[in-house]
Amino acid sequence: MTAHTVDASPVVLITGAAKRVGACITRALHSRGLRVAIHYRHAREDAVQLTDELNLMTPGSAACFQADLLDTDALTMLVADVVTHFGQLDYLVNNASSFFATPLGEITDAHWDDLIGSNLKSPLWLSQAAMPHLRKQQGAIVNMADIHAERPMRGHVVYSIAKAGIVAMTKSLAGELGPDVRVNAVAPGVNLWPEHHPGFDDATRAEILSRTFLQRAGTPDDLAGAVTFLLLDAPYITGHVLNVDGGRSVYL
Repeated sequence: MTAHTVDASPVVLITGAAKRVGACITRALHSRGLRVAIHYRHAREDAVQLTDELNLMTPGSAACFQADLLDTDALTMLVADVVTHFGQLDYLVNNASSFFATPLGEITDAHWDDLIGSNLKSPLWLSQAAMPHLRKQQGAIVNMADIHAERPMRGHVVYSIAKAGIVAMTKSLAGELGPDVRVNAVAPGVNLWPEHHPGFDDATRAEILSRTFLQRAGTPDDLAGAVTFLLLDAPYITGHVLNVDGGRSVYL
């Protein structure tokens, strides 16, 4: 990547960037010289702490922005606020995601609105709002898919539907936004176990890893490396879903 002064460096908006995988992606892209717009919903303390950490390394290189991704109007404002603050927007990483079980027979409108809204609707609306800026900068989008988009996870009907939609959206937007903007996705396997999820006890985790070719869980760094590659180092790749799963999707 060509060296930039901070004022001219490309800008990336990462949703759900304050902690876990999102924070890892943010640090990885910042280490490549990008200015980072750190989106959060409730994790304000984490977002401010990460912003301060990165600005200590490179003053003016990070800022945090609060938005509820289920609020359609807030998505347009989020993009506008990022562009107002940094003066441009080059890349978008749709990382934020809700995840919880929705067994058939127990699915509610609230489940649908949350899982489809965070995993599918908000990435589309954000991509649409960011489109003119990304086209101007010849930028790129990376979406967060899931290996269960193709092989649905039992008991997680709505989540699996949402991630299947992300795969279709990625391929559709690659056609709609090409040749100016590349659009790809990363599909994790087990790169970080879900928080507060009763379906992933020690026995379940061991069984999942036994069906993973590399016989171990991945890390957030594995996902961050894949996102970084697709954004910055893959100028002839678009419409692609990159599995980062240790081979689990082959065996699943």
